[in-house]
Amino acid sequence: MENYERDQWKSRAGFIFSTVGAAVGLGNFWRFPFMAYQNGGGAFILPYFFALLTAGVPLMIMEFSFGHKMRGGATLSFAKLGKKYEFIGWWQTMVPLIVMCYYSTIIAWSLNYLVFAITQAWGADPNAFFGGKFLGVSSGPWDLGGFRWNIAAGVIIVWLLNYTITKKGISGGIEKACKVMTPLLAILMVIITIRGLTLPGAAYGLNWFLKPDFSKIMNAKVWIAAYAQVFFSTTLAVGVMIAYASYLSEKSDIVNNSFITVFSNSSFDFMAGLAVFSILGYVSVASGVPFEEVATSGAGVAFVAFPKAISMLPMPKFLQSIFGIMFFFALFIAGISSSISMLESFATAALDKYNMSRESIITRISIGGFLGSMFIATGAGVHILDIVDHFVGNYGIALLGLIEAVLLGYVYGTDKIKEHANRYSDFRIGWWLDFCVKYLTPAILGYMFIQNIINEFKAPYGGYPMSAVVILGWGAAIGMLVAALYLSSRPWTKMDPYLQTDKKVVSEND
Repeated sequence: MENYERDQWKSRAGFIFSTVGAAVGLGNFWRFPFMAYQNGGGAFILPYFFALLTAGVPLMIMEFSFGHKMRGGATLSFAKLGKKYEFIGWWQTMVPLIVMCYYSTIIAWSLNYLVFAITQAWGADPNAFFGGKFLGVSSGPWDLGGFRWNIAAGVIIVWLLNYTITKKGISGGIEKACKVMTPLLAILMVIITIRGLTLPGAAYGLNWFLKPDFSKIMNAKVWIAAYAQVFFSTTLAVGVMIAYASYLSEKSDIVNNSFITVFSNSSFDFMAGLAVFSILGYVSVASGVPFEEVATSGAGVAFVAFPKAISMLPMPKFLQSIFGIMFFFALFIAGISSSISMLESFATAALDKYNMSRESIITRISIGGFLGSMFIATGAGVHILDIVDHFVGNYGIALLGLIEAVLLGYVYGTDKIKEHANRYSDFRIGWWLDFCVKYLTPAILGYMFIQNIINEFKAPYGGYPMSAVVILGWGAAIGMLVAALYLSSRPWTKMDPYLQTDKKVVSEND
């Protein structure tokens, strides 16, 4: 078993564009704005910013430092920490593997709507068009309702892009793609935001988004919501950032890279809030509909509220179409830059362990992921997506984040994290990281996990049949752990992390 020459980022800018592209995804457009709207408006910025500094940045430093030090993806890194911890790395990378199946389908929705924007095919009732003619939503998760072939066509394009970019590797594929996609996404977002802010009624919508209600920030649930937003939006605990950091050059500035990644992602969050609420404010004023009825959270914002807004913009129809194309192209770019990072998370884990070519691994993952996505391209797709996403997010990511913080904080040790992170960084970190990683983050994530468990047993999620909740929900959450345990039991065919030259790292902590 021999070691192999790892690919490497060609530039710091390429790494930053890729990590920001991984973090900025479809959720930035419809999760953060409504999280703020429901939790104190402008006052939510205070707990959100505090959560960035005490969870987002320190955990990003932790993952960047760990992946960079161990020179491996999540699986190899945790294996070097100790043989009994290898399954944690596989468990982390199973999350993006599952998420990609439905995430790629949502990207395909964006691609379809990009085409629809040309003629504004959604017509006078975007809500009926989205759920009926486009999605063909069935009666429930067990009623597949047949394939939606236009969605399936979009899924094919998305997976071909995922495959084409990632098979070329870090420097030849992902870095080159993200150095184009991430700046382009930023430009599109600025244009969309400026147009939104200049619409009549924009101030009315922004008032709902930014008007502070300081009474709400005394509620512990608002602070938990802020931490949840930061944690989930920065793509932590799913192996992505560990994998990306493993390809950094030796003398990399871990601390600054972490700050730039986290705050760039939060900037997209805030810009999306300005764009979404200014445009929804215009729709509310122009149509005479109360804002509460216009402000529908979730995917409905992008595929119902925005199409309605596009058709109402005070400009010629061809300019409305151009604006719509720009918006859905922005969604498409955000989705692709995130999906390739998910694919790379598992690919790096497999490349580290198995004596296989990158192209072979990427091909296998892409075929399996494509087949999984096709189930979401059915009339039951929305139901399946909703159930799986709920359980994978609430129980997979939250629990893995808690386990990772405890393992790296206590078993590996925050002193090692700080020592490695500070080595080539412009400014040093100290006790702040110890407190956040060892005490604050485990407490917050532990509370979130326990509350989710308690709420889960009050009633079946979403009113779905118990059979669907058990099989699709709990089945996905538990299935990831079972698969991780199986993969960790398989022998290493490319290298054995327990016989590496940095065996001292293992022996000190195993």
